[in-house]
Formats: sequence, structure tokens, C-alpha cells
Amino acid sequence: MTTINGAVALVTGGQRGLGKAFTRELLERGAAKVYVTSRKPIEESDPRIVPLPLEVSDPASVADLVKAAGDVSIVFNNAGVTGGTSLTDADESEVRAVFEINVFGALRVARAFAPVVAGNGGGALVDMHSVLSWIAGFGAYGASKAALWSLTNSLRIELAPAGTQVLGVHLGYADTDMIKDLDVPKTAPTEVAVAVVDALEKGESEVLVDDISRNFKTALSGPVEGLSGRQA
Repeated sequence: MTTINGAVALVTGGQRGLGKAFTRELLERGAAKVYVTSRKPIEESDPRIVPLPLEVSDPASVADLVKAAGDVSIVFNNAGVTGGTSLTDADESEVRAVFEINVFGALRVARAFAPVVAGNGGGALVDMHSVLSWIAGFGAYGASKAALWSLTNSLRIELAPAGTQVLGVHLGYADTDMIKDLDVPKTAPTEVAVAVVDALEKGESEVLVDDISRNFKTALSGPVEGLSGRQA
């Protein structure tokens, strides 16, 4: 399990949407400081929130972040993009761009901060997946989340000896600006944040935030036809 009270955390993409909700929940649970990243960070009124620039596709930017946030013990890999809605029709550069951020960017952050977290006594890495990790038909975005899910499962094994808890998060639609135009049932970001931080404190390895995630996790044991996006 991970102790939030008194800890120092990092939330990539932490100044909007789910990242902002994670930051607030961590502080509510007693985190001493939360670094929040954005490509163009803005000032925060709460002195416990420290904005920092980050471009996850740039190794130099990740290296600079490590230098600035060397006291963290909890890392939220939350930054990500959508796009590449078709694997066959989208331009290959668009597919690569989605993977560069959602997969390689997340891995880059995990690799960079693994020794930092271990050096600070062990802690946690939280990777934001999606129910689309398991549902077919969502192009490069879904495929990138499936790849991240696989990476997370392997990172959990590799980081365990250092005492680092690795938590994978699956959810359907959260009520954020990213999907504000979609007319679908949405989970409040605060509800997602509570579920994720609860799972951290309980020492869990995976959290399924909503019914759609729980339903499709069950469907993984059935035929692949049951994983069609038409059922989402």
C-alpha cells in the first residue's frame, strides 16, 4: 500500500481534467506537495501545487522534470492524447504520434522516475489506461491504451523489488473537456480520483472505475467477438 499523507507526488497533465482531480484528491489526503505538468503550465494559487513544463515525447524535457522533481514518491502517468481513429485510413504519422505520447511518453516517464521513487523509499506509479484497452474498433487510441496496459503489467513485476506499487486504471468516459461533446454517460472526475487514490492506499494493482470497465474485463475471458466497440 502507498501512504499519501506527507508524500510528494507528480501528476503529468495535472492542470486540467482528471489530472486536476487527482491533484486535489492527493492534497485532500494529506500530500505535502504535488508537481503538476503541462506543455504550458500556469500559476497555481495553492503553494502546495508546483507547476512544471513537460513534453513527454521529448527525452530532454523528461530529464529536466526529474531534476526539478527529485523528491517524488508517487507518479501519476496521466498525460495523453486522442487521435488516429482508424488504423487503416489515418495517416501513419498520426498513428505514430498517438503511440509516441500514450505509450512511449508514459514509458519514458516511468523509466525516468523509477530510480527516483526507489531512492525515496519506494512509492507508487499510476498508469491511466482506458476501457478501450480491451475494446476493439477505436483505432490508434485504443491500440495505444492496450499497449500501455501491457507495459504496466510488466512494469509492475520489474518495479516490485524496489517497493514500488504499480496501479493500472481503467475507466470509460470521464466528464472532462476532452469528451464534452459526446452524448454518453460520464463519470465525474472527482469520483474517478477517489476510486484511484483509495486503490493506492489499499495497495491494489488495478482499479476498474465504472461498470463498463468491469463488464469488459469480464468479457476478456470470452470470444474476441465480445470485445467489439459496438457494445460500448
